[in-house]
Amino acid sequence: MNYSIGIDIGGTKVALAIVDENGNVREQTIIPTDLTIAPKAMIAEIIQETHALIEKSSLTEEEIIGIGIGAPGPLDNQNGMITCPPNLKTWVDVPVQKWIQQAFPYPVRLENDANAAALAEKWIGAGQENENFIYITVSTGIGAGIVADGRLLNGQKGNAGDIGHTVVDPSFGPCSCGQSGCLESIASGTAIARRGSAIMGEDLTTEEVFALYEKGHQEITGLIERVFRVLGVACVSMINTFDTEKIIIGGGVSKVGDALFQSVQAYVGQFALNPTGRQTEIVPAKLEQSAGVVGAAALCFITNDDATSSLVEK
Repeated sequence: MNYSIGIDIGGTKVALAIVDENGNVREQTIIPTDLTIAPKAMIAEIIQETHALIEKSSLTEEEIIGIGIGAPGPLDNQNGMITCPPNLKTWVDVPVQKWIQQAFPYPVRLENDANAAALAEKWIGAGQENENFIYITVSTGIGAGIVADGRLLNGQKGNAGDIGHTVVDPSFGPCSCGQSGCLESIASGTAIARRGSAIMGEDLTTEEVFALYEKGHQEITGLIERVFRVLGVACVSMINTFDTEKIIIGGGVSKVGDALFQSVQAYVGQFALNPTGRQTEIVPAKLEQSAGVVGAAALCFITNDDATSSLVEK
């Protein structure tokens, strides 16, 4: 049995896992992303945790075929660099692949985190039966992995699908990228917590805002309904652009459950341009919060340019 190591770097946490060639997680751990230290120091912590995970697994060097890294964009997957992600503001031109490669005898690959999660959902998740689907992660930030005609769309540097910085409603005000009304500045977990805190006059987490929504708090309910509508707008735009058959939504915000999926499905059913598009399935990620780290590990099992086909073959 071969294994790979997945590292999913996020704005608030880093997930690490050892995954076998069937997509099963053998060992896993999560550490906080410390934005108060230099990126190289944070990478050193990731390396330390990776060594500890390998030791805990009792695997030999021969059983591990590589390390896959999923990270937020913009990045340069050809040169293994995280270039300038809005949610990791000090991570500018960070050679993450090189630094991790120096610490291990295995090959290392870097991919946009949403793309990695899309691979996982195609491999063993909700996209197994689909040749055309889009995975959208709604977490600290928002991004998408796009599978079209059975192939993952990468773009020039691996940043295709960075939908979080698509302007959907300028009235919501400025985004961290400099534009106004970006999807991420309205519907990400970070944005929900910030706007909910402003309404309540106290610091709240995203989970606490959703708890108030479930209790029927009037102003919070209005906020969350606007968020759901904006996510519906984003999904319709993706459907109209890519003529996809399914949209899979994952990330922390997706844990709110049926209310989100029913609202987005209803919006798509009303506003997608093509009658076929109005029937596009809106479903939760099968791998839930593990999609990113399993997808990162999946990078090591890819054997050719047609990423999704090679995963299915395995």
